[in-house]
Amino acid sequence: MGNLGFQEILLIAVVVLVLFGGRKIPEFMRGLGKGIREFNDAKNNVKKELEEGIKEKDQAAQ
Repeated sequence: MGNLGFQEILLIAVVVLVLFGGRKIPEFMRGLGKGIREFNDAKNNVKKELEEGIKEKDQAAQ
C-alpha cells in the first residue's frame, strides 16, 4: 500500500470512524467498492478499445 505504515492506516481508520460513525461505514465501503469496480471496468474497456484500434491500424498497414 505504498508508504503507509500500520500507524497511518490506524489513524485513517479512526478518523473515518469518527466522521461517519459505525452505522455509515458499511454503506460507505459498499459505495467505495462499487466506484472502484466501475472505474476498473471503464479502464479495461478503454484498454481493450486501444488494443483493437492498434490491431486494426497494423492490419490496414499490411
